[in-house]
Amino acid sequence: MLKSFEHIGMTVSDMERAVDFYCGLLGLRLHLRKRMADGAEIAFLDAGGGMLEIFAPAGGAARAVDVPEGTSGLRHLTFLFENVEETFARLKEAGVEVKERPRPAVNAEVLHKVAFLRDPDGIQIELAEKISPQPHV
Repeated sequence: MLKSFEHIGMTVSDMERAVDFYCGLLGLRLHLRKRMADGAEIAFLDAGGGMLEIFAPAGGAARAVDVPEGTSGLRHLTFLFENVEETFARLKEAGVEVKERPRPAVNAEVLHKVAFLRDPDGIQIELAEKISPQPHV
């Protein structure tokens, strides 16, 4: 029986820069970080509903390439925020690369508003916001 979502793993070019981005700017919490015998680094970042595992090879890594349409693969990582507009403005001010400004979500049954940015390695990050539930009277 499935218990929960555990983690997704990805490769980054620079561990320090990735931790600064995901923890410092997005608000994930560093759960574990260690250096391997070959000089590579690994870290687990707690996103509240699962972990993000980031792996930095000792020799670095090339910039991410978007998955072309019609090709299987992961398209983006989505993080839920209370306010997409405020989060987007803060990240843009911090110099984060913008892909798409905040807009109403196409999947309005699930999300209210979304925006897309890129992490330091070019990986697409979706900022998402849900509609606040209306109080019952």
